[in-house]
Amino acid sequence: LCLDFTNTLGDSRARPVERLKSYQDLVTWGEQAGVLAERESRFLARIAERHPWAASRTLREAVALREAIYRILSSVIDGSTAAQGDFATLNGALSRALDRLQVTTGSGGFGWSWADSGEALDRMLWPVVRSAADLLVSEEAKRVRRCSGQDCDWLFLDTSRNHSRRWCDMRGCGNREKARRHYARKRAGVS
Repeated sequence: LCLDFTNTLGDSRARPVERLKSYQDLVTWGEQAGVLAERESRFLARIAERHPWAASRTLREAVALREAIYRILSSVIDGSTAAQGDFATLNGALSRALDRLQVTTGSGGFGWSWADSGEALDRMLWPVVRSAADLLVSEEAKRVRRCSGQDCDWLFLDTSRNHSRRWCDMRGCGNREKARRHYARKRAGVS
């Protein structure tokens, strides 16, 4: 989930395409990602209409969180040290999210759920933050990769058997890169 969230900045970081231009874009992403039900999305849209300044602040915080998560995961990929400010952003959001996390019981046993969120405009970020924290403290953090596509910096989890996946999506970036190489070979006279 956190990787999908970091990828809301499309294409490459050098020539970014922002997909979270408004609070409504954030709500729509939350619904598409499965962290908000349609009913919750409509409710949040009404709250945002009544409190546009709060919705705008939530959007700014969401973008800052996305960028902090991206830089932290990039530091894992690059083997470098992440900035303390990025951890402060992540941990601040994590602290707020964990205040809402609770253990519940049902027919299948115990599980996690989010407490009643009232009018919390940032509720779609709570599962994202938990996902990022869970990923960072797991062995899977070592399997996070950055797409090798020429125009893509998306992050993905390499679940391939030999951990050699290069592209976020073979049908998109993978095909484009293979076509570029084929065209370059053809231009050079090599088949």
